[in-house]
Amino acid sequence: QVQLVESGGGLVQFGGSLRVSCAASGSIFSLYTMGWYRQAPRKQRDLVAEITFGGRTNYADSVKGRFTISRDNAKGTVYLQMNSLKPEDTAVYYCNARHIKAGTDYWGQGTQVTVSS
Repeated sequence: QVQLVESGGGLVQFGGSLRVSCAASGSIFSLYTMGWYRQAPRKQRDLVAEITFGGRTNYADSVKGRFTISRDNAKGTVYLQMNSLKPEDTAVYYCNARHIKAGTDYWGQGTQVTVSS
């Protein structure tokens, strides 16, 4: 089982930047594809970006070219760098770890990102 702790959310103005981090512990980091999801009020939780242990990435169309996901396998940490932020990026951002064989999902507690217009 893996434990996930997010940090780095906050309030930022339209067009600004923010980086959120997620520290994983309790299991072997290489066994997990890491991802970021977000959930706005009254909406479903959607994938933002994900990254494999080998560094292959996948992004939602809405964030391509603005957000960058990365991971430091030595530190067991995944990052989401968010640039050119828009009010519609406002949401709670959740870190996700998915076991590469079992498919089991683990979630962090979430961190609020608010973009003011």
